[in-house]
Amino acid sequence: MNRAVPSQPARTNRCVLVSVEFSGRRHAASRAAAAARAAAQPRDAVAHLSADSPSGDGQRAPRVAASAFDFEAAREEFRELVVSAGGDVVAEVAQRRLEPDAATLIGKGKIVEVAGVAASAEADVVLFDQDLSPTQLRNLEKDLPARVVDRTQLILDIFARHARTREGHLQVELAQLEYMLPRLAGRGAAMSQLGGGIGTRGPGETKLETDRRRIQRRLVALRSDLDAVRRVRGQQRQRREAVPVPTIALVGYTNAGKSTLFNRLTHADVLESARMFATLDPKLKALTLPSRRKILLSDTVGFIRDLPHTLVTSFRATLEEVQKAEVLIHVEDAASPMREEHHREVDRVLAELDVKGTKQIHVLNKSDLLPEVERAGLSGRADVTVVSARSGEGIEELLARMDAALSADPLVTQMMTVPQSEGGVLAALGAGARLSERTFTGSDVTMVVEGPASLLGRYRRFWHGNTVITTEESRA
Repeated sequence: MNRAVPSQPARTNRCVLVSVEFSGRRHAASRAAAAARAAAQPRDAVAHLSADSPSGDGQRAPRVAASAFDFEAAREEFRELVVSAGGDVVAEVAQRRLEPDAATLIGKGKIVEVAGVAASAEADVVLFDQDLSPTQLRNLEKDLPARVVDRTQLILDIFARHARTREGHLQVELAQLEYMLPRLAGRGAAMSQLGGGIGTRGPGETKLETDRRRIQRRLVALRSDLDAVRRVRGQQRQRREAVPVPTIALVGYTNAGKSTLFNRLTHADVLESARMFATLDPKLKALTLPSRRKILLSDTVGFIRDLPHTLVTSFRATLEEVQKAEVLIHVEDAASPMREEHHREVDRVLAELDVKGTKQIHVLNKSDLLPEVERAGLSGRADVTVVSARSGEGIEELLARMDAALSADPLVTQMMTVPQSEGGVLAALGAGARLSERTFTGSDVTMVVEGPASLLGRYRRFWHGNTVITTEESRA
C-alpha cells in the first residue's frame, strides 16, 4: 500500500535587498524639504540644517542633516514591503552614487559585490528599491545568481496578494501586464507567472512568455472589463446621488491606520493589518454624523513613495471614489518620523488624480504612540485633528469637523408646527434631525428643527418663519 508523503511547507523566498540613493537627484529635494521644514518651524528650531554635502558643481550645498536618516527610513520602508510580500530578508546592500548607471543602475563593481552577497546567502531573489528599465533588468539578470525584481514589480506582487474582488484582480492584472509588456524581450522562461514567490505572482493563465499580440489582446479585454466596472460604479453613484448622501473618503500613506479609523467610525469589520497595502478593494459604509446627516465613508488603498504610475492608471476605477468625494480625510501616522515626506507623497498622488482642490480634513492618527508633551502641543492646533483610532481619542472632534466640512445637503434650522396626529412626520424628524424648544398648543407641537435641508424640505408645509443655514459656530 502506498503511503502518502506529507507535503512540505512552501519555502520562504530568501531576499537580498539593494537600496540606492542618487545624491545628484536628492540635492534639490533636500533643499525643498529644508525650506518646508523651516517654514513650518520657529527660527530657532531650524537647527538641523547643515552644509556638509557637496553639490554637483563642487560647492557645499545646504542639506538637511536628517537626509541620511531619510535614506535609512526609506530602507526600512522597503524592508516592510518585502515582508508584506512574504519575503525573508537575509542580506542588504546599500549604495550612494551621483547618478544611476544607464546599463545596470548600480555599476559593474557593485554588481560583483551584490552577486557575492546573493551567492553566499543562497538568495532566491534580489530586490531593488528602484524601478529598473528593461535594459537594466536584462543586464542584472545576466550577472546575478538570483531572480531580479524591482520596486514596481514588488508592489504589484503585494497588490496581487491582497486583491479579493473581481475588480481588484482585473486592476492588478492590467497593471502587471502593462509593466511587463516592454520587458518581454530576452526574459524567456523567467516571465512565466505560474511559479511561486516574489515577482512570480501574476495573471496566471495568460502566461506572459507568449507573444506580444496575445498580451495586447488581453490588455484590450481587461480595459473593456474595467470600463464595464466603471459604468456599474457610475450607475450606482447616480442612484446614490438621487438621494443626496455625500461621500467622504479616507486617503493617506499606506499603514497610516485608515482601516482602523474606518472601523472606529462605522463599526465595520474590515481587515486591520500592520502590513502594507492590507486594504486594496474600496469599502463604502453609511455613517450618521452628530447632526443626524447620513454620509457614505469610503476606505481606499494607501499611497506610497514613488507609487507606480501604472497603478494609479489601472486603479482609476477604484480611485474614482476619491475623485467624487466631497471631502477627503487625509490620515497621517502622527508617530512616524517620515510624516512630512509621507504628506508630500500623498499630495503628489492627489494632484495626479486632480483632487488637490477638494476640501480636506487633516487627521494625525496614532496619537496614543506620541509622548504626552508632543500630544498636548498638537491638540491645540486648528489645522489638524489629533485622534487615536485604536483608543477612540479625538473621534468626537473628527465627527464634528466632518459635519462642518460638508456643503452638500447643508444643515438648516427651521421653526415648524406639526399636528401631533402626524406621528410619521414627528418620528422622521426625531430620527433625522435635532429637535429643541418644543411647545404644545392644543393638538399641535411647535419646535425648532435643525437637520439636513433634504429632510426638512419634505415637510415644507409645516414651516413657519425664516430658514437659517446652520454653521458649526452657530451651534457652538
